[in-house]
Amino acid sequence: MAKDGGSDRHPRTRAVHDGIRRSQYGEMAEAIFLTQGFVYDSAEQAEARFIETGPDEFIYARYGNPTSRMFEDRMAALEGTEDAFATASGMAAVNGAMFSLCAPGDHVVAARALFGSCLYVLDLLSKFGVEITYVDGTDLNQWQDAIRPGTKAVFFETVSNPTLEVIDIKAVADLAHAAGAIVVCDNVFATPVFSRAVELGADVVVYSATKHIDGGGRALAGVVCGTRDYIRTVLEPYLKHTGGAISPFHSWLMLNGLTTMDLRVRAQAEGAATIAGALQGHNRLTRSIYPGLADHAQHALAMEQMGSGGTMIAFELEGGKDAAFAALNRLKLISISNNLGDAKSIITHPATTTHQRLSEEARAALGITPGLVRLSVGLEHPGDLIDDLQSALQ
Repeated sequence: MAKDGGSDRHPRTRAVHDGIRRSQYGEMAEAIFLTQGFVYDSAEQAEARFIETGPDEFIYARYGNPTSRMFEDRMAALEGTEDAFATASGMAAVNGAMFSLCAPGDHVVAARALFGSCLYVLDLLSKFGVEITYVDGTDLNQWQDAIRPGTKAVFFETVSNPTLEVIDIKAVADLAHAAGAIVVCDNVFATPVFSRAVELGADVVVYSATKHIDGGGRALAGVVCGTRDYIRTVLEPYLKHTGGAISPFHSWLMLNGLTTMDLRVRAQAEGAATIAGALQGHNRLTRSIYPGLADHAQHALAMEQMGSGGTMIAFELEGGKDAAFAALNRLKLISISNNLGDAKSIITHPATTTHQRLSEEARAALGITPGLVRLSVGLEHPGDLIDDLQSALQ
């Protein structure tokens, strides 16, 4: 049966204990229930369960699973929402959150600075008759002008990928709620450790659990957090019928990742702050972007919303793509990959990887220049990472 946590517990404690479901064997570690289906005691019980399931009753692994439910309950507890639904990937979570909400004729306002796959999902919505208005997410006047009575939802990354713009969650949420719109935010860069999204007005919070929640580069997963009514009556029917369910094994990996996430993410953020400070003003860099630096355009907002600059850094090399590629190819410790939030430090060139499908004009408008690189800081000693970066930049 489920073990309820106390709301007064520290998030680090909740990330270890909340949502545990133990079988009759009393296992200490969370059990993996690798099963597609579940057996009923009678035909009448099967009929009743298809009408309504209780907290420890399941039908089919695509609809729910005891291991996945533990992960969902723990994420809801951490995020401060009533419920959550786990998905096969972060993009399955984004797709589910937006497609389950919207219908032809609806209007969505979105920040223009988004991960390339998030932009693709919004493009798909527009093909199905949903009107999408893009705004500069940091400009509240643009949000105010774009949101109108009848706007269905607003969507943004709380910290944008890859240029690290920080969105004023409370201000945008206030504008959206005044028009009756639902606030959906992708909170990956903020992480559950530094998140105050729900407190500041977000209605639906989406994570790619592949990132900091797993933290070890092992598996794909996603999760959507929100009210119980939204999760179970809007999102769940869409996801269970379209097949975006998470694997129980991946849920188990995510549960284990959550137990050390607070320690890992805080250490990574401390390392990122040290590295960003060391690189600031480097003569090979034309721009350094880190919300924890005082010269970041939304530094005060980042400190107010997250209390940290986070684990991600972006910087622009003088000399464009050639200079960026040369520097990446000289790195000895930091790996070139398009993932992030790993225990290992990872660097990528967004213009040719994560955002390559965008036109040159669209990338330029977002500040994704040929010389821009994105660094996800891992758990290595910051001094070693600084030495590797400075050597590569020479």
